[in-house]
Amino acid sequence: MSTATPASTTQPLVEVNGIEVIYNHVILVLKGVSLKVPEHGIVALLGGNGAGKTTTLRAISNLLKGERGEVTKGSVMLEGKEIQNLSPADLVKRGVVQVMEGRHCFAHLTIEENLLTGSYTRTDKAEIARNLEKVYNYFPRLKTRRTSQAAYTSGGEQQMCAIGRALMSNPRMVLLDEPSMGLAPQIVEEVFNIVQDLNHKEKVTFMLAEQNTNMALKYADYGYIMESGRIVMDGPAKELASNEDVKEFYLGVGGSERKSFKDVKSYKRRKRWLA
Repeated sequence: MSTATPASTTQPLVEVNGIEVIYNHVILVLKGVSLKVPEHGIVALLGGNGAGKTTTLRAISNLLKGERGEVTKGSVMLEGKEIQNLSPADLVKRGVVQVMEGRHCFAHLTIEENLLTGSYTRTDKAEIARNLEKVYNYFPRLKTRRTSQAAYTSGGEQQMCAIGRALMSNPRMVLLDEPSMGLAPQIVEEVFNIVQDLNHKEKVTFMLAEQNTNMALKYADYGYIMESGRIVMDGPAKELASNEDVKEFYLGVGGSERKSFKDVKSYKRRKRWLA
């Protein structure tokens, strides 16, 4: 694995140190995963389906228990303090929110009612109103559909609603799981542009778990590539995007289709990634 770390002279906002995750007490999913997320950064967690991206996000947001999973080794730190024993609600209060894969919205509620469920940790009505207006400024399409039931909105609108709901808690960090899944390319671009705007203007830190490597590296500052529950490569997003192996295996450029870095002829030179 690369020894490079995200460019930051300060303590990372979130640091994952050698975690292992087991489901149902027997299934080892993550195997010594370590990564850093600098404050105000956008970090991409890349890899194919089943690589361990979602599990990594859930380990950070403490949503593993709902899937009968647990961190059995290592630690997850928020500003230098371990957070494994905090509840997901406690983490939301500390500014860490996850947007789940699959655009989870309450189908029977309107868009605005869905957004307001994201402010359950807030008691200041004026602050809630300001946050709602901020969400509508970033997602004007939601404002026009605010009285529509979520079940009758498009996939793109539901994804925007899910992200907007997370923003209602005034997060410092948002964990986005597969934000591009099932969306048309134009909508994906729109969603990622808004993520970039939120990062630049509101200083929200993002960690994106994505199979759309090309799109993720276009907007991220730093990236980690996962295979079979391990980090096999990491580096600045621009370097990963121009790396020949990343191009071949994850961007679909050159070479015949392969399923793993292990199939590269020069694997011996890179075996340290999988050690």
